[in-house]
Amino acid sequence: MKLITKTMLAAVCMLPLSGLTTSAKEQIVVESENTALVFTVGDNGRLYQSYFGKRIANAGDYASLPLGNEAYLTHGMEDYFEPALHINRADGNPSPLLTYKSHTVTPCKGGKETVITLVDPVYADEVAMHFVSYEKENVFKTWTEIFNKEKGAIVLEKFASSLLHFTSPNNYLTQYNGDWAREANAFTQELFYGKKDVDTKLGTRANMFVSPFFQLSLGAPATEKSGEVLVGTLGWTGNFRFTFEVDNKGDLRVLSGINPYFSQYRLAKGGSFRTPEFIFTLSRKGTGEASRNLHDWARRYQVKNGMGDRMTLLNNWESTYFDFDEKKLITLIGEAKEFGVDMFLLDDGWFGNKYPRHSDTQGLGDWDETANKLPNGIGRLTEEAKKQGVKFGLWIEPEMVNPKSELYEKHKDWVITLPNREEYYFRNQLVLDLSNPKVQDYVFNVVDELKTKYPDIAFFKWDCNSPITNIYSTYEKMNQSHLYIDYVRGLYNVLDRVAAKYPDLPMMLCAGGGGRTDYEALKYFPEMWVSDDTDPIERLFIQWGYSQVFPAKVQCAHVTTWNKSASAKFRVNVAMMGKLGFDLNLHDLSASDLAYCKQAVKNYNRLKPVILDGDQYRLVSPYEGNHAATMYVGKDKRKAVVFAFDVHPRYAEKLYNVVLEGLDANATYEVREIDRADCTVGDAKTYSGDYLMTVGLPLFSCNKLFSTVVELTKK
Repeated sequence: MKLITKTMLAAVCMLPLSGLTTSAKEQIVVESENTALVFTVGDNGRLYQSYFGKRIANAGDYASLPLGNEAYLTHGMEDYFEPALHINRADGNPSPLLTYKSHTVTPCKGGKETVITLVDPVYADEVAMHFVSYEKENVFKTWTEIFNKEKGAIVLEKFASSLLHFTSPNNYLTQYNGDWAREANAFTQELFYGKKDVDTKLGTRANMFVSPFFQLSLGAPATEKSGEVLVGTLGWTGNFRFTFEVDNKGDLRVLSGINPYFSQYRLAKGGSFRTPEFIFTLSRKGTGEASRNLHDWARRYQVKNGMGDRMTLLNNWESTYFDFDEKKLITLIGEAKEFGVDMFLLDDGWFGNKYPRHSDTQGLGDWDETANKLPNGIGRLTEEAKKQGVKFGLWIEPEMVNPKSELYEKHKDWVITLPNREEYYFRNQLVLDLSNPKVQDYVFNVVDELKTKYPDIAFFKWDCNSPITNIYSTYEKMNQSHLYIDYVRGLYNVLDRVAAKYPDLPMMLCAGGGGRTDYEALKYFPEMWVSDDTDPIERLFIQWGYSQVFPAKVQCAHVTTWNKSASAKFRVNVAMMGKLGFDLNLHDLSASDLAYCKQAVKNYNRLKPVILDGDQYRLVSPYEGNHAATMYVGKDKRKAVVFAFDVHPRYAEKLYNVVLEGLDANATYEVREIDRADCTVGDAKTYSGDYLMTVGLPLFSCNKLFSTVVELTKK
């Protein structure tokens, strides 16, 4: 095969970023500081992935690469395995053939965007492959746009966001799955010949059983500090699928995108279809580096207010559930002030009059305040919050409806439900049809009318407790297979309108726990509720799992009464490793525990820049034994904090030091224990950064459910 010469490649590199390059047998290099993805145009005009790995210092060396595998494989040609694209046409030909047309490279915030355009020379279909490379973070985003330039409509059968090829001798997949209250459990397996799918078909609460991310170790299983590993996630708040297929030669292809299940999409003449963003990073220093790459990228470029502050809060849910009135809530607002948190959050149960919300069986959809609970409305509560010097937040679930509600009685045609079938309810509710613009208006107005009437509402907890059941849309009519996709697009339309009118309004992304945990939604929400399970032991595992992809800043972690065997300190210390909140009744705490919680809030506020914006190091995994430890280091390495946990130590077991990471080896650090249960601070000791990262500290004990927090300050 004829490849371009070094001279030709140099000439391409000298073109301006916005320049168009169309000469035959082009080589296109998409690269960050440490990683390169190289495509080559073959003699047949098709595009091939020639390389994905460590960036080579001499760019001319890429000309020596083999051709590789076709970059965006299509259905029905000479390939025998899972395709990225399958189109059904009016003439019955389902086989696209894509050849290289052109590519452009343009600068964007944080890096460059490369767009490679492929065309079908017979049917005139076009596919634009987009790649955004973030230079310093070594993170990539990729998606495709499919353009129908035929004379009539086409139907997209399969439409992957990304196809990546790997030729490692061994590949190990780690997926994160579970169920409600046991989310993001890690499972690793070696991949052999055949196909492995990780997918979901739940619609709204898509991630209830499996998280939308994975780790792929190349060659050997990666550890926190060693091994080559790809970490990928899909930015899509709906059904997704990752496909891992090993072929007869032992090569692996990884396809990522919307789950094509019941999602065939009709594309009218002249129309286009944009797939979700697949976000990935390739690390040669283990999963820890990959996570930090993604954390940095997310805070800087993806998450709403990613570089801003986060509010601590007191939620009423576990102290009152549905049983509250105005007087009780005003007392709790005062307790939020006493706790020292930034905000009081009123959860479910404040709305409905014909069908008052006394349980999850009724009222959902009727967003008027229940008169006998709140005779003076939400306004009385926002006034009290302002008086106490705390913000006021409110729970809503605007995408859902109870059959026992005025909304359902008036607008059953707005509900996703099958005709001529008995309705099936998940948690006594149904999903509103956001593919319908009228429903989009209604959902937007839930937020808009509350904010207009009560402008001092400073925060919304946006919940979503049911997957899509009874899958049928009155609005979609003859395009029922559009529902799963158009629902998500409708949700984004609503969120775009909210963001346009209330750009500084923070909201919590909640879906009965970890049912929505994706980076596209986090463009609109600065934080997410990763699990309803607040048992601190389980949270060690859950937060460990989510930290593989998401920074601590977006993970809401609340202190509750789950697992009363654990001390208040243990529960608080686990929650301090995310965005701290409380779901407690102050009167259930002893005087000493209350004093401790107040002190912990002060410690957390002081350490927030390190925990929420620093580099996270997972030091000791809860999966590996009876202990766990996680460390956060400020970007300037002047401050760090270590959280160490003894879960269920064995009698007289041998204890090992916790070896730290991320410090300045040549600096001296003052180390002291903080956040003690008696509110005292330990004596300061001095160590070099080199010592701490070589020998470590004796932070574990044989005490059951015991936690230690250590603060390090550079001298």
